[in-house]
Amino acid sequence: MRHLTLTLPPDLGRALADLADATGRRPEDVALDAVHTLLRAEEARVRATAERLAGAHAELLRRLGE
Repeated sequence: MRHLTLTLPPDLGRALADLADATGRRPEDVALDAVHTLLRAEEARVRATAERLAGAHAELLRRLGE
């Protein structure tokens, strides 16, 4: 497991603590869920962009592969 230390601005720290308290979870768990959510969204966005570019340049990619 990789460890990461974050220094949050006071407003984000309070918001994280408030959400953790309201949901009965640890701040670390709330933050980890947020990272998972962001990574899934960004991976999907990057994948869609790569697929769009590959489709737009399919002929060039085919010629380069010859």
